[in-house]
Amino acid sequence: MKSQDLISSKKQMRILLAVSSMQSGGAERTAALLANHWVGQGHHVTIFTTFSRREECAYRLDKRVDLEHLASRVRGSSSPWAKMRRLWAFRQAVIEYDPDVILSLMTQVNVAVLAACWGLNRPVVVSERIFPPLHNVGWAWNFARRLLYPRAKWVVMQTEKGAQWARAACPGAQVCVIPNAVIFPLPRNEPVLDPAEMLPRHRRVLLAVGRLDPQKGFDRLLEAFALISADAPDWDLVILGEGEERRALEMKRASLGLDDRVILPGVAGNLADWYERADLFVLSSRYEGFPNVLLEAMSHGLPAVSFDCDTGPSSIIRHGMDGILVPPGAGESEFAEALETLINDEAMRRQFGDKACEVKMRFSVKQIMRMWEEVMMVGCVRNKQ
Repeated sequence: MKSQDLISSKKQMRILLAVSSMQSGGAERTAALLANHWVGQGHHVTIFTTFSRREECAYRLDKRVDLEHLASRVRGSSSPWAKMRRLWAFRQAVIEYDPDVILSLMTQVNVAVLAACWGLNRPVVVSERIFPPLHNVGWAWNFARRLLYPRAKWVVMQTEKGAQWARAACPGAQVCVIPNAVIFPLPRNEPVLDPAEMLPRHRRVLLAVGRLDPQKGFDRLLEAFALISADAPDWDLVILGEGEERRALEMKRASLGLDDRVILPGVAGNLADWYERADLFVLSSRYEGFPNVLLEAMSHGLPAVSFDCDTGPSSIIRHGMDGILVPPGAGESEFAEALETLINDEAMRRQFGDKACEVKMRFSVKQIMRMWEEVMMVGCVRNKQ
């Protein structure tokens, strides 16, 4: 049955969307996108945060989307008894909402939701938002995932390589692939950081975006930029984001003599302004799922240089057409060479940038939402048969 037929067969669905929080992050952004789309289709959607305290939502939600926090129902704690109470509270919420289908995002949330819904006869779709073999969640979570994922209606991975892992690691699980959609134009959120206040107009900008976390590899990006900074005196590196690695990165910046060439402004809610201001985008991650920031940057016409890490960049960048993929085993010097290639060739940057914009068609919201709708509707239809 085609997705449009499934949609028309349901006047209104009740969808419960479980995510750890609605603070800044890729899973949270996906949750907001899906919720806004589905309420726009006439469905009733509740986003339920499971592991965070109550806080403001970092993403703009349609006023018809309900947002609830597990912390409003039960206090959080690390004790086994408290965790059982949290599972029971979520189970009671599921009974109360009586959703047609539940969607969960991220490993720990997926496992908790599947455990809480055991025996309730509610279809659960779970989604991994990163490449699991390179994201260590510990043996207990791995064991629980292997045990529980076959009970999900679908296990959604972002790439075919991720799907291959899921089929091998969770025998019996029904697996499918849905990449991220590119959102264009990007919404403007707080905090707003004006590029013009931080960068003189004549400066060229190499832009990176992400949590200041070891996964994102900003330490090696600084090393690579240090190798070419003297030969690219008109260029500055801007790293947008916040996280636990800020102090370490500031110290490395100073040790490399880059205090006047590398800017760490923090989190920006007006990313579109920064993509428009930049000349080249860089992704230095050690591993990924399916990086939203790469999609966003390319949709704004930015050529990209990225490590060909597991997984995501090779599904987005077409090497030599709209960006450069640096082999995952390469070091900072090879990465610096790739950066220098595009820094020194404005015509190539312009050519790559023109092609980069095609991500808006390749990963359009309409196309990706159609894939999600088919998965969610199949789960719901099966439950009602």
